[in-house]
Amino acid sequence: MSMPPGELADATTALHDQWERLRRWVGEVVDDEVADEPSVLDGWTVAELVAHLGRAMEALAVCVPLPDGTVPLTLGEYVGTYAERKEGIAQVTRELAVEIAGDPLRAVDQRAQAAFERLDELGPTDRVVQARRGPVLLSTMTVSRVLELVVHADDLARSVPRGVDPVEPGALRLVADALLRVAVARGGWDLEVSDARRWVRLAAGRQPYDTDELAIALHARYTGDAVPDLGRMLPLL
Repeated sequence: MSMPPGELADATTALHDQWERLRRWVGEVVDDEVADEPSVLDGWTVAELVAHLGRAMEALAVCVPLPDGTVPLTLGEYVGTYAERKEGIAQVTRELAVEIAGDPLRAVDQRAQAAFERLDELGPTDRVVQARRGPVLLSTMTVSRVLELVVHADDLARSVPRGVDPVEPGALRLVADALLRVAVARGGWDLEVSDARRWVRLAAGRQPYDTDELAIALHARYTGDAVPDLGRMLPLL
C-alpha cells in the first residue's frame, strides 16, 4: 500500500502542528503534582508517557536513507509490529523516564529537534529509509510519528483533563484516514471516517471494541452497505 501523493508534505505539516500543540500543553499542564500519577495507559505514569514522546520522535531522528529499489514496509506492516514489542517499549520508556527525570522537557525537546532536522535532511522528496524496525518510506515513518503523537496526546488529555485539547484536529484527521486505509487494504471495504477520535481510539486499542461504537466512528460510502464487523482486525497496533 503506497502513500497518497503529497503525503510526505501533509505529514510533515501535521507533525509540526501536533508537536507544537502537544508540547505547549505538556509545558502548561504536566507538573510535579501529576507527573508520577498513573495514566490511562495501563502500567504507565504520566511522566513515562511524556518521556515516550521523546522516544517516539527519536525514532525519526535515527532514520538513514536506503538504496533505490529497497522494498519498504507499509504503514500497516510497520505499526503491526507494535503489539509484539509492547513490553520492550514499556521497559525502554521507563528507563528513559528515569534517565531524564532531572529535566524531562529539555530531553524531549532535544529529541524532537533532532527529528525535525533529520526530516528536513531526508526530504522533501519521498524515499525509503531504514527505521528501527525495518525499511519504510519517509512519508510512512512521518505518518507513524504523527500517529504516536496523536494517540499519546489523547492518552495524556484523558489522564490529566486540564487545559485545551492537546490533539491537533488536522493531525487527528490525517491519522484517522491513514488507519482507515490500513483497515480497507486488509478487508477491501469502501468506508469513510465519521468520528475521527472515536475511530482512532478503536483502531489503537484505546477503546474496547464495540459494533455500535464502530458504526458511529465509520460509515459505508454507499448508503445500502453496512459497516463490517472489524472485531477480529482491531486494534491495528
